Amino acid sequence: MKNAVTGANQENAHLRGVNPVRDFAFTQTMDLRFAEAGDLCPRCSGTMDIQQCIEVGHVFKLGTKYSEALDARFLDENETRLPLVMGCYGMGVNRLIAASVETRHDADGILWPLALAPYEVVVLPLNVSDEMVWSAANEIYKELKDRGVDVILDDRDARAGFKFKDADLIGFPLRVVIGHRGLKEGLVELKWREDQDSSNVSRTEVVDVVVTELDRVRESLR
Repeated sequence: MKNAVTGANQENAHLRGVNPVRDFAFTQTMDLRFAEAGDLCPRCSGTMDIQQCIEVGHVFKLGTKYSEALDARFLDENETRLPLVMGCYGMGVNRLIAASVETRHDADGILWPLALAPYEVVVLPLNVSDEMVWSAANEIYKELKDRGVDVILDDRDARAGFKFKDADLIGFPLRVVIGHRGLKEGLVELKWREDQDSSNVSRTEVVDVVVTELDRVRESLR
């Protein structure tokens, strides 16, 4: 080291241009490195185990910086007014979102849990130019919205495969697909994002089925 910056053994102070030997003598040297899995514990016979984790919250000791500034004090057993020793705890909202995506995804995109999804249900008409399909999609969308479902209507004039890919990528938990052939048979398609297979339900019962399914999932999360 030449002309290094070091601590000065004083609070909020540093020294510049420090050179070992010239400015101080060595009394002890250490081989410093990162801890690794398998390292021995200095207090027992155990070994270090390292696991990957995600930080989603913080605990900070604030000390008396803010309590002194705000004159937030308490009386101790001697009736002496002392500043509160403060701390705070906070969940990182952005970290929660990132942690959810990191732990819940597949090759096609995000697998949002119902509580974090941008929308619970996506209503997906296969052909918006088809009057029967478009009319049914709008009716189902409005009925779900009136029932309190967080729903979005994919009204884009695009290929079905393109819409499916986007729905999987974004990760809407439940997809309601309306096609001409199915409507002629009185059916629409339901598919949970995490499931491989879809199911057909009656057009007249689809809203009740979706609401019941969502309530079932919400209840399981309590």
